[in-house]
Amino acid sequence: MLMPKRVKYRKPHSHPRIKGPAKKGTTIVFGEFGLKALEPKWMTARQIEAARVAIGRKMKKGGKLWLRIFPDKAITKHPAETRMGKGKGAPDHWAVVIRPGRVLFEVQGVTREEAQAALREASFKLPIKTRFVEREHL
Repeated sequence: MLMPKRVKYRKPHSHPRIKGPAKKGTTIVFGEFGLKALEPKWMTARQIEAARVAIGRKMKKGGKLWLRIFPDKAITKHPAETRMGKGKGAPDHWAVVIRPGRVLFEVQGVTREEAQAALREASFKLPIKTRFVEREHL
């Protein structure tokens, strides 16, 4: 599971602004084909891992995969059946803030049809609407 080795603050504020489009990571940089987010949402490390495994299985060791997102935000929770109060809960899992326009995954070394099939499988594992995109050649 993806998680940072160290963080500056153990318990970050829970609600960053998810409004508006992504400011960076909106173009394909490494591969030929990519999966772009169309909705704002928090995406957990488990969801990213499930999508990564789905892409790997569909491509069958052919091609290369890049993850363009990383879960660096700790999501805290109180234990079950605990009364209100007593401060903020302990870190439970990790998530990343996704804004519309962000490229999530990139693949290279496979045909367009194989890439489309693999990224389609990954999109089924994610909690947001996505779009298949290609690198624009100059």
